[in-house]
Amino acid sequence: MKKLSSSFALCCLLIGNLSVPAAAETEVLDYIVAVVNDDVIVNTALQQELRPFLEEWRKRTGREPPRRNLEKQVLENLIMTTLQLQLAERIGIKVEDSELNDKIRQIAAQKQMDLQTFRNRLEKEGYSYELAREALRKSLIIKRLQRRKVVNRITVTTSEIETFLANQKQQGTVSNEYHLWYILIAMSEAPSPEDIEAKQRKAEEVLAKLKQGANFQAMAVEVSDHHPTAVEGGDLGWLKAGEIRPLLSEIVSNMAVGEVRGPLRDSRGFHIIKLVDKRGGKSIVTQTKVRHILIQTNELVSDSEAQIRLERLRERIVQGDDFVELARAHSDDVTTAANGGLLDWLSPGNLVPEFEDVMDSLPENKISKPFKSRYGWHILQVLERRKHDNTKQALRTQAELQISQRKIKEESEVWLRKLREEAYIEDRLKKL
Repeated sequence: MKKLSSSFALCCLLIGNLSVPAAAETEVLDYIVAVVNDDVIVNTALQQELRPFLEEWRKRTGREPPRRNLEKQVLENLIMTTLQLQLAERIGIKVEDSELNDKIRQIAAQKQMDLQTFRNRLEKEGYSYELAREALRKSLIIKRLQRRKVVNRITVTTSEIETFLANQKQQGTVSNEYHLWYILIAMSEAPSPEDIEAKQRKAEEVLAKLKQGANFQAMAVEVSDHHPTAVEGGDLGWLKAGEIRPLLSEIVSNMAVGEVRGPLRDSRGFHIIKLVDKRGGKSIVTQTKVRHILIQTNELVSDSEAQIRLERLRERIVQGDDFVELARAHSDDVTTAANGGLLDWLSPGNLVPEFEDVMDSLPENKISKPFKSRYGWHILQVLERRKHDNTKQALRTQAELQISQRKIKEESEVWLRKLREEAYIEDRLKKL
């Protein structure tokens, strides 16, 4: 059997979602904690994954974390990661070195660093660049697998959008957002009456403890079967109404902040939720007026050549040359070059994240350093920003996106559950 070691902490640091100071090196006894088909997960891999969650728990609560419960949840996430990587390998999904290198350069550029500076930062934080690189590769492979198996099969009909908007308008929650904590007591796909009764009794016991003052997040770590969020204390973060499964969204809109409801039953099991906070109102967005110059790469123009060309154009603009004329003469964006590279007023989400991240961080009238997106290499200039009431214009777009995101989550859960049920899994952590 193969020894599997993923690296969530390194990957999160690399893509910017988490930055955890390196802990002091300690000797960890290695042994198998789980068998997943022909692979094994060892204790060192589990402890590496566990570390950022322990640190985050201490920061958030000021208390020592429930280590054993967190280990259980993190191991389940490792098992699911391993299953997905196994399937990706079987069906030939790969991320080549060249693509991986481009992604790392892109991440570094978004952070306004060159590759060497970015690498130095990783190592300063106590992480191996090579391990971080492979962690990112695994993350990209899993995203590609999920797109093929789930995301690309999701559709949202006009009827669904109309129904959603009508329901939300009736409840007065079209643009509301909710911060939720969540516990799932899961049932099997075809539970017996005895199983249903046992799960309901467990959910009711959990709810009773919560209403008596038990800490919701500690309880989620201990009992929740929704493993991706259980390690975060059941924190679902901020969700728009349409992103919440219908069973819960009907309840949430009428809950008071701080209230706990449940257990609510559907085919997945029994759900318990706490409304941590809510916000809503008009969709006031910051729009940005921007222009850019694009140099596309191909067999004749390499990444380094495109970057050098843009650095020279940027220097000319800084020295006083006209951005508009240079865009007309040099930009490969055929839709904007004739207009001096002008993209006009843009709302959040109009552009790819690589472009939007640089645009949002750039002061007005400044010229960005060259950066890469999926379309090629760019420099851009922010001309102006304004506040814009985007409520009516955005409602249909928001509705479609929210319904799509909810469907992706629901279908992903079904797909992952089936993947797990069809696998051979031995959880040895339970025996320790």
